[in-house]
Amino acid sequence: MARTDTYLDAMLRHLGAAYYESLHGRAAAEGRSSKDVISMQALVVYESMFGNTHVVAASIADGLRETCEVTLVPVGAARAGLVAAADLLVVGGPTHLHGLSSAGSRQAAAKAAGKQATHLSLDPDADGPGLRDWLQDPADGRALAAAFDTRLADLPVFTGRASRSIGKLLKQHGCRLIAPPESFLVNHQSTLLIGEAARARRWGAALGAAASKAHHPAHA
Repeated sequence: MARTDTYLDAMLRHLGAAYYESLHGRAAAEGRSSKDVISMQALVVYESMFGNTHVVAASIADGLRETCEVTLVPVGAARAGLVAAADLLVVGGPTHLHGLSSAGSRQAAAKAAGKQATHLSLDPDADGPGLRDWLQDPADGRALAAAFDTRLADLPVFTGRASRSIGKLLKQHGCRLIAPPESFLVNHQSTLLIGEAARARRWGAALGAAASKAHHPAHA
């Protein structure tokens, strides 16, 4: 799930302004008072080796800001306090060997990025922990949740889907999934397909709306 430095930097710069926009600032721009906004705390946790899952996670976070106050962190920064404070927990990572990454698959990805001919670039937090270990004890069972992954653009039976494993583990910890696991696609050159970042933003917005209804049923 690769990306050149130039493309990844451009994508993240494009998302940057929205990333730091607060929910109340958005409400003011739309002529609403903060009292009209149902404020929820959403935490988006991602694992990313080559940057694609990072871009997708940032896009999801941007969509969630329509209804939530959002914190976006790599898995290594997803501390217990952040998880405990979240009303909605959104977790995603790359699909390696049909499922979650392992120490071996992450090491192989890092070696691939080190080969000059590949033009691959590691995400800034790629050397941190993976989701597999973090998901051993991620939550206290109170949060609403959703799972996503990045994977090759092919039939799931051939590629696998890390999001299925992520969703199962979140449910085992007592989280309530509010949407089916979702995949965002890369091509065989390990580049995020055109339109996938925008689709991730729409998915994030839909998650926020669903979470608001689940968390505040009186407003549904």
